[in-house]
Amino acid sequence: MDLLKFIRNVPNFPIEGIQFKDITTLAKHPAAFKESNDIIINHYRGRGITKVAAIEARGYIWGGVIAYHLGAGFVLIRKPGKLPAELLSEEYQLEYGTDKIEMHVDAIEKGEKVLLFDDLLATGGTAKAACNLIEKAGGIVEGVVFVIELTGSLHGKQKLEGYDVLSLVEIPVEE
Repeated sequence: MDLLKFIRNVPNFPIEGIQFKDITTLAKHPAAFKESNDIIINHYRGRGITKVAAIEARGYIWGGVIAYHLGAGFVLIRKPGKLPAELLSEEYQLEYGTDKIEMHVDAIEKGEKVLLFDDLLATGGTAKAACNLIEKAGGIVEGVVFVIELTGSLHGKQKLEGYDVLSLVEIPVEE
């Protein structure tokens, strides 16, 4: 199944000049949603994954399903101020400035194999920060998965060199 045909392009969102890739149109289509999850689950089945970590908010849509089917726990990675207990945090560079993500200190135990999920790979900054968080907690990043990878001038995959990266759909960046 061509998953790309289920992804809507929204011009000029959230700001002028951005071509936003909307995966809600894929998620609402039962066969496409199932296919996207099945590809990921089949790729990582039998690899001893004990946790699936996902980055808010669209990452949670797939992350919970994947964790359930792999018999793994589910870990939430969030923006600052959203998690209530003791935290690990990781700051990362944006094009202009910095941002930060957080995870509970007790979300991952030392030596656990973790699959990281996010909906989209662009520059790779958020995903690399999430990998750093997982490793800071003592986890082993077994794989990093995206529904969409924007290819071309953003070079996001390069930031994740050394990790097993799986992208379901590759979309060239519009220049």
